[in-house]
This record gives sequence, C-alpha cells and structure tokens, in this order.
Amino acid sequence: MQFVYPQILWALLALLIPIIIHLFHFRRFKKVYFTNVRLLKEIKEEKSTRNKLRNLLVLLSRLLALAFLIFAFAQPFISRGNEVKTGKNYVSLFIDNSQSMASTLDNIPLLDQAKKKAEEIINAYEATDQFQILTHDLSSAEQRWLNKENSLNALSQVQITSEVNKLANVYNRQLQTQPSDGNHIIYLISDFQRSIIDQPLVVDSLSEVNVIPINAIIENNLAIDSVWFESVVPALNQNNKLQVRIKNYGSEAREDVRLSLIQNGQTRPEGIVSIPAKGSIIDSINLLFTEGGWQNIEIRIDDYPVQFDDSYFINVNVKDQMNVLSISDNQLNVYLNAVFKGLNKFQLDYNRSSNIQYDQLSNKDLIIFDNVRTFSSGLMGALKTYLQNGGNVLLFPDRNAEIDSYNQIFNQLGANTMVGWTEEEKDVFRINTEEYIFANVFESISQNIKLPQSTGNFKFNSFSSRGGEFILKYRDGSDYLKKYKIGEGELFVCVSPLDINYNSLANNAEIFVPLIYKIALASNASQKLSFTIGVDNFAEVKNNASSDEIIYSITGPDAFIPGQTNRGAKTIINFNNMIDKSGHYELILDEEKQLGLAFNYDRTESDLDFYNTSELKDNLGDQINIIDNVVAADLGIIIKEKDKGVILWRWCLILALIFLGIETLLLRFWKV
Repeated sequence: MQFVYPQILWALLALLIPIIIHLFHFRRFKKVYFTNVRLLKEIKEEKSTRNKLRNLLVLLSRLLALAFLIFAFAQPFISRGNEVKTGKNYVSLFIDNSQSMASTLDNIPLLDQAKKKAEEIINAYEATDQFQILTHDLSSAEQRWLNKENSLNALSQVQITSEVNKLANVYNRQLQTQPSDGNHIIYLISDFQRSIIDQPLVVDSLSEVNVIPINAIIENNLAIDSVWFESVVPALNQNNKLQVRIKNYGSEAREDVRLSLIQNGQTRPEGIVSIPAKGSIIDSINLLFTEGGWQNIEIRIDDYPVQFDDSYFINVNVKDQMNVLSISDNQLNVYLNAVFKGLNKFQLDYNRSSNIQYDQLSNKDLIIFDNVRTFSSGLMGALKTYLQNGGNVLLFPDRNAEIDSYNQIFNQLGANTMVGWTEEEKDVFRINTEEYIFANVFESISQNIKLPQSTGNFKFNSFSSRGGEFILKYRDGSDYLKKYKIGEGELFVCVSPLDINYNSLANNAEIFVPLIYKIALASNASQKLSFTIGVDNFAEVKNNASSDEIIYSITGPDAFIPGQTNRGAKTIINFNNMIDKSGHYELILDEEKQLGLAFNYDRTESDLDFYNTSELKDNLGDQINIIDNVVAADLGIIIKEKDKGVILWRWCLILALIFLGIETLLLRFWKV
C-alpha cells in the first residue's frame, strides 16, 4: 500500500493523546465506612472490571477512528503493478461536438452527456494540473493549456459545430501541442461514428490514450447527398434538369417522402419519392430561368429527427447574354455570323488578328480563331492567361498556317502539335455523346445523320502525355475535333479550316450549331454550385479591384470580412472557416454583388452508424484504454484508480465513521 500524501502520516502521533488521557484518567471516590465490607468488595471488583473493559473498547474505537481519518487524508492506494504517476499532469480532452451529437438519449443531448463526463474527468485531477479542451473546430484558442477553473469554463462554452475532422487528425493535434515535461493523458469522448475513423491511432509511448464512448441511438436518417445540373451550364428560357440524389442510411425503406424546391424565395412541391433501405435514388427537377443573374435554389425533404442534411443549397449564375469574339486575318466568317444571328442572347464581336485589345479578352465567354496564319508572342501570352482563367477557345487553323507558330502555342498549352497538311477526303464517323458538347443533343444517333466531311486537314501528333478528349472522330480513328483542359478553361482544336472548300462543318447545322452554342455556354462551367462548410475554404472571383485597399465582404446567415489575395486576373477569397451556417451568401464589393455562394453542411455525419466497444479496439488499436458503461459519478473514481491503483481513502473515511459510531454507542448504552 502507498500514500499520495505520506507526510500526513506524521499526524498518527496524535494517537498518543487519547492514550495518555486514558492512562491518567483517575476517578475520585468518597469514603463510606461499613462494618461488613465483604459484599461491597465483590460489587467493587465486578464494576471495576466492566468499567475497564468499556474504557478499553472506547479507547480502541477512538484510536481507530482517528487513525482511519488520518489515513483518509493521506489517500492510501494499492498499486496495480504499473508505475505510479507522479508530477504534473497535462490532460487533453476531445469532446465530439459534430452534428450527430445533437441527438438525444433519454431526452438528454449527447453533447451534454459528453460535457458532463469531461467535467467529471477534470474534477478527478489536481488543481495544479493543466487541461486542454479540443473539439472538431480545432481552433487556435482550443490548443491552449488551461487551469482547472478555466478549463471548466471553456467546456461549458462547447456547442454543436458544422466542422468534422477525422479522429486521427484530432489525435495528431493533441500530440503536437503536448509539452515536453509531465504526464501526457488524452481523452477522446465521442459517439464514434464510423465515418470519422479511417485508420488506427498510432499511440505515442509517452502518452496515455483513453476512449469514452457516448452511447447513441442509430437513427433511420435521410439526407440530400448531392445536386447537379444535367447540362454543364443551365441556360436561360430553357428547360434545365436538376438532378437530386437522396440517400437512405436506415435499415427500413422510406415511403412518401416529400420533396420541395425553393427558387429565389418561391416554394413549390416536387412530389413524393420513396427510397429503399440502405439505398439511394436520383430524382429530376425541371427548372426554367426566365431572368438572368444569380439564382438562389434550395432543395428540401421532410425528415425527423436528424434535420441538418434535409436541405441542400445551390447558387447558379444564369447569363442573360453570352459574349463571343471572332478573330481572323480576314473578314468575319459569314457562316459564324449566320449561326450567332440565330442564337438569342449571344453577342458576336469581330477583331482582326492585327488589332486585338488584349485587356478586353477577359470579358468574352468564347474566342473563335478562324483563318489566323500566325500567333504573335503577345497573343500567345494573352491566350494562355485567358484559358487558365476559365475562358474557352475554339480554333480553326488557316489553310496556310505557319506550323512553327501554331506548334509554339500548342507546346505552351500542352496540346498535340501539327505535323503537316494533307488533302484527302475523310468522313466524320463518331460523335462523343458522353462529353457535354453533344450530351443530350440527340435522342438517338440514326444511320442517316449527316456528319461533317473534309477534303483537307492538318495531321497532328498523338502524344498520349498531352491528354485531350475527342469530340468528333474520322472514320479512320483520327481526331477531327479535340478538347484540351487548360487551367480553368478549355481549348477546342479542329484539324480542318472553317472553309467550305475544305470542310463541310459550316453547312452542317445539326452539328455546327450545338457545337458553337455548347462551347460558348460552357465558359461558365467552372463556377461551383455549392461549397461544403469546413471543407471548401476558398473561392475565386474576377479581380475587379483597382488597388489592394479594396475590401470584399460576405453577407448571409453569417456576415464577415473574408481574406483576399489578388493573383493576376483573379482574386482569391479565403473564408477562414468563418461560415458555420448553411444557406445562401453573397460576396459584395462596393455594395454590388460579385458572386453568389451556397454552403451546405458536411454529409459525413449523415450516416448514423457507430462503432461498438469491441470494434473500437479493433479499429483504434490495442494500446488505447476504453472506459465504457460508466455513469459520470463513477468516472472520477475510475480515473484515480487508473492512475494510482485501488483508491482506499473513501473506505478509510467510512471506517472512521463506523468506529466513531461504535464509540458513541458504547458511551450511551454501556452503563457502569
């Protein structure tokens, strides 16, 4: 047996005091004379014996009561064989405050249960120990070490958050912030959803890791998992199909689930859906945009009790006018002009290749190069910047193109290079309907569909390292039209000039019109429909600032000033994890809306499936201690016994009270 405070044992010397009092306790007797003392002598001897026995028992009870009281203050314990921890303790506690901890058990939120256990842990340690309160937020303020009082105050302020971190990330943060001295003790308090554990914990030999599961009820949860448009970019005054994926994480099928759409504040029901158990469905919603600009859209289902994932927000910018620029060495191509005259909301401008205003290129949604023989160095640089910033380029080579000039820009952009010109009749035979340009354009491709033909074309190297995706192919398998991803933009290269003497594309409306139309629309495809809170922390916007003094602001459910960094033609907006509520937001500059933003909660927490105790051991490793099925009142005792062994001070206190009770009974009921 060992003692936490062995110096208190010196107080055992106080046991001499009742012993001394007992030894020198003499009673004064009054003399009475009798003629015959035989009977009195017998009475005296009998009472003296009983009195001595009672006094000895009282003394013994008093000594034992005092001794066990002293032992209680010295805090004895029996070591379990492990090395007893001495010195200062640094206790790091992780309290899971993710969305799943908002669920209740016996009408008490799981987060409140976790905080109660954390409070009991803190109270089990000494006032000289230091504590760290970590949550899924992992903020810099949480990484500080606090005394007992401040740690309890920090614990009381823990609230549900939209942030979700893997348990391994949390544990690594706890290790990184540990001081070099003292005892390192880690507690992980969570419902331990399967989604937050992706690898075993590599337990540091200098740290003790304790896992405290919070028992949760598995809910039959529904969630809107994702939303996307069937077309790359939704168009004005057209039927746009919005696809919605809904997941059922429960073990029972769900019938008659109401689905609704909120578009710019106007709500409309979208019918009833059914989702199989442990399955998902994809439902389509038709959207018609009659006005251009930013569109706020929310898709919603009715589900209870878990509701954070019942809404999904998106924001899309529907352009009311597409700006197209044609660049040529000659006059504007009459076929291009005819196509765009028939397309509403398209504005076609023309520039000679010798008279290009480079600073105006960023305002164009599509640039078409037609019959340009050579590219100047300035045009090459401007074109590369335009593509990297999200612009789209469609290139038809000139019959007399300078191959070296073309190859120079192709090499800069990472596209396949020209080999030379050849004149032969070739037919386009295959359309890539999996790619967005011709996706959903044709109900079916019949044998009678008219495809382009060419009598002359440039041959290109086919380096696989250059990538690219074919849009149209010749019958011999070579590419007729190919797409390259360049930065945020796309480069489309046709191997034949846009000249009816060599290429019938301009006369083939069922191919030419959707080709031009879709490429122009796709210049807007890089915009994000939505952001995930805690995951997506950056957005890009066109750099409209005249100086670094210009400040953007965010408005919406949360309002704040974001970080901003100007990088050439773009400004990088940093949300700095300031957004904590789902919904629609706006990026404002000089009181004008620059960008529409939609934020959704992370769906990681939607799957309400949890590890049991045995699975935790298998998935977290054998070096952790699992403290399970413990009420908060017993947790402090378990912690002390874990650190010291079998704690005996409570038993000592109980025995001290018992012996004090025995002494009282002896004095009251044993009459002499």
